[in-house]
Amino acid sequence: MDRSSFFLSLLVCLLPVLQACPPSCHCHGGDLQHVICDNVGLKKIPKVPEQTRLLNLQRNNFPVLPTNAFREMKGLVSLHLQHSHIKEISSGAFRGLKQLVYLYLSNNDISVIKMGAFDDLTELTYLYMDNNKILDLPKGLLSPMINLFILQLGSNKIRELRSGAFSGTKDLRWLYLSDNSISSIQPGALDDVENLAIFHLDKNQLSTYPVAAMSKLRVVEDLKLSHNPMKVIPDNAFQSFGRYLETLSLDNTGLEKFTDHAFSGVTTLKTVHLENNRLTQLPSNFPFGKLEKLTLSNNPWHCSCQLAPLRKWLKASRNRPDGACSSPAQYRGQQIRDAAVLRSCKLPTKRSKKGSRH
Repeated sequence: MDRSSFFLSLLVCLLPVLQACPPSCHCHGGDLQHVICDNVGLKKIPKVPEQTRLLNLQRNNFPVLPTNAFREMKGLVSLHLQHSHIKEISSGAFRGLKQLVYLYLSNNDISVIKMGAFDDLTELTYLYMDNNKILDLPKGLLSPMINLFILQLGSNKIRELRSGAFSGTKDLRWLYLSDNSISSIQPGALDDVENLAIFHLDKNQLSTYPVAAMSKLRVVEDLKLSHNPMKVIPDNAFQSFGRYLETLSLDNTGLEKFTDHAFSGVTTLKTVHLENNRLTQLPSNFPFGKLEKLTLSNNPWHCSCQLAPLRKWLKASRNRPDGACSSPAQYRGQQIRDAAVLRSCKLPTKRSKKGSRH
């Protein structure tokens, strides 16, 4: 074979590789495993090499993700579609992506997700859909994602969590629903996600604490309910996961009271945020035992002997949080830790409970 024929045949062999990187995109990694098409004016999903593992399509224009849009990309592990003006995800849009682990759909205009949209995503572990216009999570929509670990749905327009909303996603551990319009969590809505460790529901419209739905949760460590118009925390609110709960955020809720047994079963609480509420007292079973941080400011605290355990904790606290008496009138403005009215209070003595230790 002469030299020109050799180079011609070599070029023919290399042609598929040379053409594999889509126009306007750049590709790197061994065998073009990473395809980057960030902000290049695309209006259709490009064809990429079969060996592609990461595909970055963010900041383009895909109003509808069609059925089978990624079907030939069977090796894809990470797919980036942020800021791409997506409004609708068709049924079967991600069909074929059985190895996908990361899916980024944040900062779009998604309001329509057809049933079957997430078919084949059995390996998906991280799903980011924050900052969209999602209204609802119908039963079965998320079911294919049996390995989902993190679900980010903050800053959407969800109004209600209905029974079965998370059916199938039994491995879900971190669920972010901050900044929606949720006013109701139906009994059964959280049955399939009993292993949640982080559950953020702040900046919603919950006016009552959803006792029945929350009682299905077993191991919540971080519960965020700030900025919900919630006046009362009822008995046994955290009991089902009380041995794990470490961080509780209830600030800016207009909270007026905890019932006497609100903290039943809570033993490991380390951080509690209660500022900017209407609390006058804390319940007798408030768990000071392992508490490290407590925010109290902007509450109308009534300085009576019921606050003696709080004063004791404040005196011992390193970070000296702000918490002032509002009543009786003669003590208004005095810090709880320094209030003279509390100095003569006797602290309740702990009665030993036989058989209460596990």
